[in-house]
Amino acid sequence: MAVLGMPTAPWRDRLGLWIESSIPRNFIIALIVINAALLGLQTSETVVAAVGDWMRLANTLIVAVFVVEILIKLIAWGPRFFRNGWNVFDFLIVAVSLVPDSAGLSVLRALRILRVLRLLSTVGHLRVVTESLLKAIPGIGWIGLLLLIVFYVFGVMGTELFGDAFPRQFGNVGASMYSLFQIMTLEGWSEDIARPVMDVYPYAWVYFIVFILMSSFTVLNLFIGIIVNSMQELHWTEEEAKQSEREEKARLERERMLRLIEELHAKVDRMERR
Repeated sequence: MAVLGMPTAPWRDRLGLWIESSIPRNFIIALIVINAALLGLQTSETVVAAVGDWMRLANTLIVAVFVVEILIKLIAWGPRFFRNGWNVFDFLIVAVSLVPDSAGLSVLRALRILRVLRLLSTVGHLRVVTESLLKAIPGIGWIGLLLLIVFYVFGVMGTELFGDAFPRQFGNVGASMYSLFQIMTLEGWSEDIARPVMDVYPYAWVYFIVFILMSSFTVLNLFIGIIVNSMQELHWTEEEAKQSEREEKARLERERMLRLIEELHAKVDRMERR
């Protein structure tokens, strides 16, 4: 595993390569999906009454496999296991699964469904998407601040313009911003908010249209643009890393071939001198 480095002991090296190979990884992915389905079925009283014992047994066995997987990785990589953020994430998810089922810890037991989030670290494509989202957080934060400013400005305007006639929707800045959020989602905004206001204020359509254009169609598209840009940057970074790895392998192969040629020439020279 490139991030963690190669273990020094050969058997640990082979163990680390095996646990990251396709067969164990696909097996873990299948168990994660099965475990998520079982946790969902356990919410049905009918299913629990019929096969509850079998589901609990299957759940216990799956958790045991997850624990063994984490132990294998710890043995293979040692302290370097915790240098990878995805490994720490997996470790915490599995640790939550081991919390005893007691009244005081029932909330933590409810977090067992978080095991399905291990798909984010196990499935390569999901991991790329997640890393792209995390990388886009700083830009999203600034866009979020811009959106908050837009909400505040239009919230104050809405309170001043429509607050007297519509106190429930625009009675204060908080109520106005909540109404604006509903407008931004485009869910029932016309019948519930815009048309009643326009019956009293005929030119209120200008206010609503400008806000929708600025929030739903402009600012939210900036969110999408930042995320897509982050995904492209991450993709190109991975491609460059793969290209560098291929070039390094090619260089090492050329050096190996040159050494073999030099050794062959040396053998030929010795044979000729004899």
